[in-house]
Parts: sequence; structure tokens; C-alpha cells
Amino acid sequence: MKSDVETLNPTRVKLTVEVGYDELKPSLDAAYKSIAGQVQVPGFRKGKVPARVIDQRFGRAAVLEEAVNDALPKFYQRAVEEKDLRPLGQPTVDVSQAPDPRTGGDLKFSVEVDVRPTLELPELGSVEVSVDDVTVADEDVEARLTSLRERFGTLTGVDRAVGDGDFLSLDLRAEIDGEEIETAKGISYQVGQGNMIEGLDEAVTGLSAGGSTTFTAPLAGGDRKGQDAQITVTVQSVKERVLPEADDDFAQLASEFDTLEELRADLRGQVEQSKKFEQGLQARDRVLEKLLELVEVPVPESLVEAEIHTHLERENRLEDAEHRAEIDESTRAALRSQLLLDALAEREEVGVAQEELLEYLVGQAQQYGMDPNQFVQMVDQAGQVPAMVSEVRRRKALAVAMEQATVKDASGNVVDLEELVGGTEDDESAEGAESAAPADEAGETVDPVGDDAQAAADAAAEVATEQPAGGEDQAKA
Repeated sequence: MKSDVETLNPTRVKLTVEVGYDELKPSLDAAYKSIAGQVQVPGFRKGKVPARVIDQRFGRAAVLEEAVNDALPKFYQRAVEEKDLRPLGQPTVDVSQAPDPRTGGDLKFSVEVDVRPTLELPELGSVEVSVDDVTVADEDVEARLTSLRERFGTLTGVDRAVGDGDFLSLDLRAEIDGEEIETAKGISYQVGQGNMIEGLDEAVTGLSAGGSTTFTAPLAGGDRKGQDAQITVTVQSVKERVLPEADDDFAQLASEFDTLEELRADLRGQVEQSKKFEQGLQARDRVLEKLLELVEVPVPESLVEAEIHTHLERENRLEDAEHRAEIDESTRAALRSQLLLDALAEREEVGVAQEELLEYLVGQAQQYGMDPNQFVQMVDQAGQVPAMVSEVRRRKALAVAMEQATVKDASGNVVDLEELVGGTEDDESAEGAESAAPADEAGETVDPVGDDAQAAADAAAEVATEQPAGGEDQAKA
């Protein structure tokens, strides 16, 4: 076999492959065997039809066609390995010459395919970024104390109009053109959450227990999701949360401390640790941003378009030009990040141990409230384990970059991220990947929009948690 490669642009190549007739013979033999097992010829047992009879009955051209179809992937993969290419997405194949059924000859074909670009990466020690100072204000401590008091608060009924933060019991009814779509009674809701129906907060504010009003809002779920409906809401009861006094008694109730002063000191330490963690996340983002500034990362246009189409098709929004433009921008940014981190992982020889993959999968399962074993099984069945491995590898590559880069706070002090690098990886599991997985090494593409591995996890979780509508679905009208 002979092969040549032509670079069409930084992310696409053309492979030209020529295969001698002798090299094609194993595929020809396999084609004869396959056809012999599929056809019935009088006088011969199934699977025992001689090659000459197959040629007479079905034509040698049919055998050659099956042999070529069988051989193409093998020779393509061999050429890819010989030329040290890393394909992204599916190749486009053109057979320019096939062996003559009578005289033989060579098989010649060409393949155009997107490939992972070669990037010029900087030395990580030369990368320097700045992050915010860690400052703990009294307001931060008081906010944390208030949050703790809310956990020990009690709900008390009130005879007044609904205000922000109140806890309500609601009845909801949704209609479209006079047809009842959904109804739900006794729904608990806190004003200001904004997680149920668009416009609900404004509708209930000012009502009292027993009060009712109607407003228009898009349905949040069901077969008619997104359609405007007339929502009738009735307030059954209004309650407010009464907080315990912030004193020594509360400190003893809510913590292991005897005094409020001691509790406040502990909360200040918690806030400081949280701020340091936020600083670590900021460092992570800015190190990646800096690398993207320093490195030119071309992205394959065909891969971008394929991923945009997949994303819009999944959302049933293929005709939404405005959303397409938004997804185009986020897809390109995601792919650039992924390609850069892949190159960095390769240069730094970053690997993924089995326990690291399992730790990541367990974290994802917890995020979805699923049994880890069930989640791993779902991901495996969906064929998304390679995407998960790639995601862990990229996270580790970014952690390596953070370790070697210089990170300073706004005051000019060098920030020690040693304790935070692992933490940022864990946090990413909860937040979701920020960028995309363009493809694995075999060329299989995965969703780059809304987080590569995250999309795989979403799909697994959706399959695992599918259930009939009701309850919360009704609540969302």
C-alpha cells in the first residue's frame, strides 16, 4: 500500500491511497465467503458455493464491490497511522479506481478528513495571570449567619398581602384557547425563587390568602412546551419565615460553639476559605483564557457545522437563526478550548488512571442524584466512556497548567494554588465542563455544546430518570 497526504488547511487533509491487487485478496476471499453464506445455489450447500459459480451467477463486480467496502476502512486506518494523523469527525471517501473484474489492477481512493491541528504551545512557566484579592467583609459573615439562621427558622401564617420571600400554597390552572392543559393544587412556592412559571412572582405579589389572578406565560413542560397559556393562580395561604435571634443560645443550638462571637469567627474562616476557592476557580479560568490568547487554535468548519446542527436538532430549533448564531459562537469557543487542552495533555503526557475516571463518574452520578453503578452502566451503554476519559484528561491538563503558571492577586502577591488545583477539578464536575469534546481518536464526534462529557451525562441521566408526567410537571403547568 502507498499513501500520500496533502494539507488542505490547518485542520483538514487529503489522503491518497493506492492498494495493490494482492493486498486486496484477503478482502476478496472474505467477500466470496460472505456471499456464499447468503445465497442458495442448486447443487451446493449454503456456504459452500465455489468462487467461480458466484462469479457466473452474480458477477465478479458484485464481489469486488463488497471486497472494496470491507477493505476501505482498514486501509484508511492504516494510512492514518502511517502518516501520524489524528482525525476529527467522519471522513469523505472517493474511490477513483477499482480493480477490473477480469484483469485485476489497483484500488485507488482518496479521503478528506478534519484532523487535530498542530499547535505551538508556550512554556507554562512563562504564563502569568492576575486574580482578585481574597477579602472577607463583615457583610459576607452576616450573610452566612443569616443563611444559618434561616435553616432554623419557622414558618408562620400571616394575614397580609404577599411579599418577596413569602412561602405560599398555590393552586394553578393552565388553559390555551379555553382548553385546560394542566392543573395542580397545593403547590408550595417561595416568592422570588423564579423557578416555576415566568411571571408568577409578579402575579402573586399583592394578593392575599384566597386571592386569585390570571396572567399569560409560556408553558415550561409537556407536549405544548413553549406555547403561551392563560395561567390562573389562587393563593391558598401565606407564610413568612421567622428567624431565631442571633445570640449565644442560637450559637449553642446551631453549632459546637458556646458564644455568638465564636460562631462568627468560625463563619469568617468559612467565608475566607470559600473566597480562596473562588480565587482558585478564577485562576483556572484566567489561565485557560491566557493560553487561548497566546495560541492560535484553528477549528474545523465542517465539525463546527455538524455540532451546531446536532445541538439545534436536539432542541428542535433548526430554523432559529438567532439561536444558531449564539450556538456558533459558543461552539467555536468550546472547540478551541478542547483542542488546546488536548494538545497540552499530549505534550505533558497526561494520562487518566481508572480510579480517576471512576471518581469523575461518581461525581457526575451524584450531580444527577443517580446510583453510581447505574450511571456508569448508562454511560457505557451510550458509548460515551471515551468522552468521559477525554474530559478527565483535559481537566488534568488544565491543572498542570495552573501548577506551572504564575498566579498573582491584585496586590501583587503570588497565590499558592497547590491545595486548590484538585478542588477546581471537583468543582468542575458539579458545574459541568466549560468546553467541548470535538472527537475521540477514532474520529467519533461528541457534542461540544453545553459541555462534551456533560451532554453524555445528560443523555444517560435522561434515560435513567424517564418517568410519566405529573407532580412537578403539573406544578410547572
